[in-house]
Amino acid sequence: MDSLTQVVLGAAVGEAVAGKKAGNKAVFWGAVAGTLPDLDAIAGAVLSMETVDKLLFHRGASHSIALAFVVSLLLGPLLQWFHRQDDVGWRGWTWLVFLGMVTHALLDCFTTWGTELFWPFWGYRVEIGSIFVIDPLYTLPFLVFLVLLMFRPKDSPKRRRLNMLGLGISSAYLAFTVVNKMVVGGVFERALQQQGIAYIHYTTAPLPFTNVLWRVNARTADGYYIGYYSHFDSRDISFVFYPRNEELLTPIRGIPKVEQLLSMTKHEYTAETFAGGYRINDLRFGQTMGWKDPGSEFTFCYDVQLVGRDSVVVVQAPNSVKINMVMLKEFGQRIGGRAFLTASIDTVHTGHSQ
Repeated sequence: MDSLTQVVLGAAVGEAVAGKKAGNKAVFWGAVAGTLPDLDAIAGAVLSMETVDKLLFHRGASHSIALAFVVSLLLGPLLQWFHRQDDVGWRGWTWLVFLGMVTHALLDCFTTWGTELFWPFWGYRVEIGSIFVIDPLYTLPFLVFLVLLMFRPKDSPKRRRLNMLGLGISSAYLAFTVVNKMVVGGVFERALQQQGIAYIHYTTAPLPFTNVLWRVNARTADGYYIGYYSHFDSRDISFVFYPRNEELLTPIRGIPKVEQLLSMTKHEYTAETFAGGYRINDLRFGQTMGWKDPGSEFTFCYDVQLVGRDSVVVVQAPNSVKINMVMLKEFGQRIGGRAFLTASIDTVHTGHSQ
């Protein structure tokens, strides 16, 4: 999730663990603990990691239960010494840091990015994909109740009730997103069957800032059908076909960086060629304007250039789409059920040289 959400979640966890004894100090250190896992993004920039290494590093080991355990054992006693006038104890501070870091990682598991929660024992990224990385309906209740409780005395029963209310509302919403994902999956399944589209499997994901508008990637033998659905829609779902074009990547398959990149996309990609290299589109995050324009750019694309015989240079392609008020207005209309695409099936990306 976004940094603000993780700060607020960590602060609420800190309050729940030690707020009665340490007051706003617990809120502060909970917020710090909730931020620690995302320091890997800063480390990746400072270390000047290559694109693929940076992608694999972020939300990797730093988001694991194992690292949270180690860090909490180091920071817990240190916080106890620093705040020895408070009756929290090293165990209390250790639990605060551990739970602040683990809840961060668990929350990220509900996004499309996923996390390596069980590193180093299992490198798989746990990914539920039921909520977008920024969702105001999850964050705002947390934030409002957290601000209110910080002005209450640390031993105030109302302070604890406000915190539990914020935690309860946001947790209930998170649970709703999981149920909603299952409901939306059923809608897409019926639409695919009704339109005679034979698929191998499919994945769904909510669009930015909402849990009302969703996208599906339905995998077939040679490509993907992508469609969008809002709970306010009154028309049939329009599916657009995108050829996978994996044969275009034959000259660079087997090169470690390429295989790592494809693995990172969980092999949900389409390939294209351009003068001087190859483009890999990560389908997990869809297109910036796919709900309106089937030919729009994919949100995350990676340009791969062959250097020598067994080496490549990978860079993330910049997205040229500029957010403006017209786009935001139309996006809001799409969430509300306006259909920008007609119910038809078209091939848009051929993947041939541009």
